[in-house]
Amino acid sequence: MNVSYERNRGSVFLEDARILAQRAWPGEQFVLRVQAPKAARKAKPGTFAHIACDPSVPMRRPLSIMRAAPAEGWLEFLYKPKGHGLEMLGLRQPGEVLSVLAPIGHGFTVDPKRPRLLALGGGVGIPPMIFLAEQVRSERRLRPLVLMGSEVPFPFELVESKLSMAGVGKTATHAVALLEQWGVPSRLASNAGLTGAHRGYITDLAREALQAMSESERAESQVFACGPTPMLKAVAKLARDFDLPCQIALEEYMACGIGGCAGCTVLLQTPDGPAMKRVCVDGPVFDARHVYP
Repeated sequence: MNVSYERNRGSVFLEDARILAQRAWPGEQFVLRVQAPKAARKAKPGTFAHIACDPSVPMRRPLSIMRAAPAEGWLEFLYKPKGHGLEMLGLRQPGEVLSVLAPIGHGFTVDPKRPRLLALGGGVGIPPMIFLAEQVRSERRLRPLVLMGSEVPFPFELVESKLSMAGVGKTATHAVALLEQWGVPSRLASNAGLTGAHRGYITDLAREALQAMSESERAESQVFACGPTPMLKAVAKLARDFDLPCQIALEEYMACGIGGCAGCTVLLQTPDGPAMKRVCVDGPVFDARHVYP
């Protein structure tokens, strides 16, 4: 019997999830919302779903959860249709049913002693940061700041931000409207010349924000990130430079999604020595120092 499956029994659910909405955005991006009440009640930022994209595609595809509404019972995902499976998913219509296995993995853990949360999302690594901001926004002690990077138009409604953010360049003027409504400061970065976005990387913005903080403010900070490998390496270095705890969510190709095939293993440098860990069930969130020492 699969040990990982047994460990997660009662918290991972296989559901026939009805598509509530499927919206296409510029840059070949889709936001998908499905009715999956059991998973919605258990989902945490950093966890993901393994989705059967279409009856013609035998392998499931992993997608990070971007939002979860326990009361209404839905999950939301952001994805780019790269590869045959996700291309087929992009053709599915509201009312159709998808087989969804979720929520899978260990998500982010917020240290309440460090109330300043610096959340960095790049490309399809943005969803966990949205989810994290939504989860902690009602906690008055916690002060999340979300920075997002993309080389294609952002798949969200954007507005000129009215929420101040110290240390950020004047070119970073726009924010995600939903985060703005939640009272969560956010800023954008891109090398594609997108309106209202900093010309450069989100790690540049993050460094500026951290440099603008006092020593006591930095001592209250922690970093969370998800995105492409070069970005995560840069975030890990940034966290080391400022001596900040940092958690990163990894993305790997995977087959089963529940730890049985060991096809998504990564090498970590832990305090007990080198160790091979499975992204799907041992992660996808890991201490950045163990991944990029």
